[in-house]
Amino acid sequence: MGKEKLHINIVVIGHVDSGKSTTTGHLIYKCGGIDKRTIEKFEKEAAEMGKGSFKYAWVLDKLKAERERGITIDISLWKFETSKYYVTIIDAPGHRDFIKNMITGTSQADCAVLIVAAGVGEFEAGISKNGQTREHALLAYTLGVKQLIPNYSQKRYEEIVKEVSTYIKKIGYNPDTVAFVPISGWNGDNMLEPSPNMTWFKGWKINRKEGNASGTTLLEALDAIQPPPDVYKIGGLLKPGMVVTFAPVNVTTEVKSVEMHHEALSEALPGDNVGFNVKNVSVKDIRRGNVAGDSKNDPPQEAANFTAQVIILNHPGQISAGYAPVLDCHTAHIACKFAELKEKIDRRSGKKLEDNPKSLKSGDAAIVDMIPGKPMCVESFSEYPPLGRFAVRDMRQTVAVGVIKGVEKKVSTTGKVTKSAQKAQRNK
Repeated sequence: MGKEKLHINIVVIGHVDSGKSTTTGHLIYKCGGIDKRTIEKFEKEAAEMGKGSFKYAWVLDKLKAERERGITIDISLWKFETSKYYVTIIDAPGHRDFIKNMITGTSQADCAVLIVAAGVGEFEAGISKNGQTREHALLAYTLGVKQLIPNYSQKRYEEIVKEVSTYIKKIGYNPDTVAFVPISGWNGDNMLEPSPNMTWFKGWKINRKEGNASGTTLLEALDAIQPPPDVYKIGGLLKPGMVVTFAPVNVTTEVKSVEMHHEALSEALPGDNVGFNVKNVSVKDIRRGNVAGDSKNDPPQEAANFTAQVIILNHPGQISAGYAPVLDCHTAHIACKFAELKEKIDRRSGKKLEDNPKSLKSGDAAIVDMIPGKPMCVESFSEYPPLGRFAVRDMRQTVAVGVIKGVEKKVSTTGKVTKSAQKAQRNK
């Protein structure tokens, strides 16, 4: 078998109905582990429900209820292979209400594939002031995804490349490092093989300090993704027999088994999406948004308050001290108060512009002190990136995004330690 392929996670983002599920489904269908029989069954079901054109998206919709509603909700985890990588796709839905799922999805990704619908009117809707192409690209960037890959008309392709380049440059991406691939998720043009329908397309090129790359297809563009940096290799390992502490609930217990896609693992590595069983813990003890860590090695703790650098995106009014919107940070969804606006800064250079500003408006960047309204576990972005970035949600939209600079931990009282944890610790 030779050298084991690297695992990478990609998130597929874009405006609702831009073809994300179809494109993703197509890749999994052609390069993944889904057998022909299942596909034929899906096709038949799709046709019966008058949704023939959802054929590939169907591949993703593993839940019956979702299929009937015709939209993807669950962050579905799917795998396929390129010549270089084992790819797990984190499918981020496009509907407005799903931005918070997207926040939890994007932050695990090594690269984002931004799907831009090229139909007349469709692209304009996605890139418009409140379109999701803009919001998704911005979120992906703020959440630390630093690589992006975004009909048959050459003029239309060039127009879209120009518009999207201008926009992603404003966010902070360098368009020279982004592969723009014209594809048909439905017909498969330029997905795995160069398309005979786009002879005008001379291929994509990316120039970056780690080395240049070029190619024609989406698959080649995925192979050109920079592998995740080795620094994260120091990150956590999860193994059966380990004793973990959950924060902010402060429950300590033993990991009984770890599994991925229903297969038992001897250990889970950073970037893996796994389930694990714990002993002597009831469902009431832990909930979504809790963080688990090695009980002996920098265990997670509840945050009393934290300092963050935030960028206000689209807030209709002014934000001042006391504002308490909901923060989506990793999988937690908790109201936090802007306790103090410490300084307004230049969003490009980070230089201080003003001390203790009275208020902040759209476009402003600032350093603020925040206090969670309920117990919450967060970390500084520099130490634990996935636990140190957040989106601020209000009025059903993302009004700001931020990264955490520092955290003051709550002095914890003794929490619950299960019998199995005590036993495991004694046996060490």
